[in-house]
Amino acid sequence: MSRVASAFTAGFDPDIVRAWIQDDPDPTTRAELSELLETALAESGAAAAEALAELTDRFTGLLEFGTAGLRGEIAGGPHRMNRAVVIRAAAGLSAFLAEHTPDGDPFTVVIGCDARYGSADFARDTAAVVTAAGGRALLLPAKLPTPVLAFAVQHLQADAGVMVTASHNPPRDNGYKVYLGLRPLTALDTQTAVHGAGAQIVPPADALIAGHIARVDSVSSVPRAESGWESLGSEVVTEYLDALAQLGAQADPRGSLRIVTTALHGVGAATLARALEAAGFSDVRPVESQRDPDPDFPTVAFPNPEEAGALDEAIALADDVQADLILANDPDADRMSAAVPAPDGSGWHQLSGDEVGLLLGEAVAQHLASRTPEAGETTHAGETAEAAGGPVFASSIVSSRALGALAARHGIAHSPTLTGFKWISRVPGIVYGYEEALGYCVAPAAVRDKDGISAAVLFAAFASHLRAAGRSLPDELARIRAVDGVFRTQPLTFRLEDTSLIARAMAALRAQPPQELGGSPVIRVADMAEGYEGLAPTDGIVLLTEAGDRVIVRPSGTEPKLKCYLEAVEAVEAVDAATPDGAAASDAPAEAGTAADVPDADGAAQDPLVRVSPAWDAAGARLTAIAADLRAFFRL
Repeated sequence: MSRVASAFTAGFDPDIVRAWIQDDPDPTTRAELSELLETALAESGAAAAEALAELTDRFTGLLEFGTAGLRGEIAGGPHRMNRAVVIRAAAGLSAFLAEHTPDGDPFTVVIGCDARYGSADFARDTAAVVTAAGGRALLLPAKLPTPVLAFAVQHLQADAGVMVTASHNPPRDNGYKVYLGLRPLTALDTQTAVHGAGAQIVPPADALIAGHIARVDSVSSVPRAESGWESLGSEVVTEYLDALAQLGAQADPRGSLRIVTTALHGVGAATLARALEAAGFSDVRPVESQRDPDPDFPTVAFPNPEEAGALDEAIALADDVQADLILANDPDADRMSAAVPAPDGSGWHQLSGDEVGLLLGEAVAQHLASRTPEAGETTHAGETAEAAGGPVFASSIVSSRALGALAARHGIAHSPTLTGFKWISRVPGIVYGYEEALGYCVAPAAVRDKDGISAAVLFAAFASHLRAAGRSLPDELARIRAVDGVFRTQPLTFRLEDTSLIARAMAALRAQPPQELGGSPVIRVADMAEGYEGLAPTDGIVLLTEAGDRVIVRPSGTEPKLKCYLEAVEAVEAVDAATPDGAAASDAPAEAGTAADVPDADGAAQDPLVRVSPAWDAAGARLTAIAADLRAFFRL
């Protein structure tokens, strides 16, 4: 078959649609496109106009392959997620791997999938293409968390990994994430390969793979094996859980917790249950209505723990059973959200990604303080202490600056990165990394990506040890802020289905940024497209005020959103955080997931919750004003 076009070149062309339909291997999407075409060619009318517009949108070119792989609505046509598009992507990836693993054994690809519509088919198609291309395809069992796939890439020494998932996107979407192993990365750059092995792709790999995809003439030209790939068993999950056990995160018997968990209809429930049980948590109550995978996500408007209402059923169960902690994973379990009883007894408080990130950072820092790697011993990232130059914390540039302050207090280096774990996980010497969008990497030696399972276990262990010491997670947050200062963050997101409005808003911000935010003059405007703080260029604007507050505005990389990241900073009156023996609390040795002891405060004046409150409130008032200023500026 000759080359099948993916876009109209001179207006609507029914022959291009017919050629795509003929080349489409899926009878469902073939029928769907055929019906649209028949309607579009009918006599003029609203239905014909609507079908014509829909076909025009679907034939604007192949769904773009980038560092996030593929992501889009499940439907027929080149600009949607479907088997025809996935087969082309798998062929392009296979060609790239064959080119960049020229010596030794055939290239190996490990493939996983979640429970979304089409996921299992897309995974099998990938295995068939890889096998026919001369590669070794390792197909994981269906309906597993993304962190298990990310673990398998390194654990099985694969050259690449493919995870079919759209994470927390709406039910109509699916996606295709690609990870690279050491061999192809070494072929691209021997200097940085070791830091990126097992992570998601970054330039130039994305463009090279996209180039190979673009050279695929048609689906019918791509060989697909009928068999020959290897189907892996549940032992991979067991090996993943064994690797997480190396964190040493265990419940304290003196600080028992009743935990409510929810998988939000995703694939994380069984794996999280096993991980918590292995860590010594016996009183775990899953939200039954959200435990089993369901691609329709029927009980939530959006299957994203960040969205309002997503934790409603978990909170209802937590109230019923008088729980101490709520842990929620997104549908592919690479993100984690937590909620705790509000200190004032007013109900449940869902911690922000920055708050969870700060608490996990403290847990990791205390664990590091309790042990020093000996010469030649590997760090969490799998490098020797000498090669890594000491442990490093990392966080995305849009995350709170509080982690940098915490790291400095502990004598740990901190590295800001571009948004996404494809960048965070590549920081040399990383022992912990996070991003504000509920992503945490607490075991980079095992999983070089965000991992909602391991993060949940470490977080629960930290809460347990705090309880054993008579303290709570809000108490620990207040203690950290009393020492390091208040860094209060707030997201402001505009969901815009008309994506041209996003580009227009960014152009307006670049052309004439606001002169004042939250009552404080803007003293610096930095265009991240020109590079910022040593980071590679990206689409974003940084606004810094005289008060020390910061706003970063950027388009979402995976959804039709304009995202604003607000942070207000306030100093806190000095508080004596010394331990009874005079050592700083942050320097007290502790095992993984434990809490350093802090003496009882003498009166309300020494209570960190009380001392932090005025600064917290002042920062909150400025955030409210900054958000109002931005809404007025964008007029959205």
